[in-house]
Amino acid sequence: MKGSLQDQLLKAGLADKGAAKQVRAEKRKKQKQKKKQPEVSEAQRAAQQAAEEKRARDQALNQAQQAEREKKAIAAQIKQLVTINKQPTGGGDTLLNFTDENVVKRMYVSGPVHSQVLNARLAVVKDGNDYALVPVPVADKIAERNPAMVVFRADDRPKEEQDSEEDDWYADYEIPDDLTW
Repeated sequence: MKGSLQDQLLKAGLADKGAAKQVRAEKRKKQKQKKKQPEVSEAQRAAQQAAEEKRARDQALNQAQQAEREKKAIAAQIKQLVTINKQPTGGGDTLLNFTDENVVKRMYVSGPVHSQVLNARLAVVKDGNDYALVPVPVADKIAERNPAMVVFRADDRPKEEQDSEEDDWYADYEIPDDLTW
């Protein structure tokens, strides 16, 4: 009895030709699928894992570089705002005192400039290692980008200081003594 079991069953009449063909086709499909799926070796898996780790490191490095570029761009914008809108101090005798990181700093300004600073029309901002006076709207734009660059604004002072100076605006006027009530 030579031949496969399938051939023997066909000769005996226990199986038909259609079923035999179907079984052969399924067998061929399974063999083809095995050939298509090559086994992934340990070296290939290690190479894939190393590539994924490298991709993750590169992505983290790119994010850090992007953050650094954004930081430099913001610093350049602030520098440009300060240089374009810098107001002259007037070279006066009036001393403007303000604090920068808990250290009292001084700047000599003219009388009108001093009153503009106290009336919240001008603000003191950092300009490299020095300080500059800029209009308050410009100081607001600078504060949006980096709040630490705005050193002094008159409207940031405590409410008691503002009230006392607002009450003193009339102190320069002389009160007549000859008023009769």
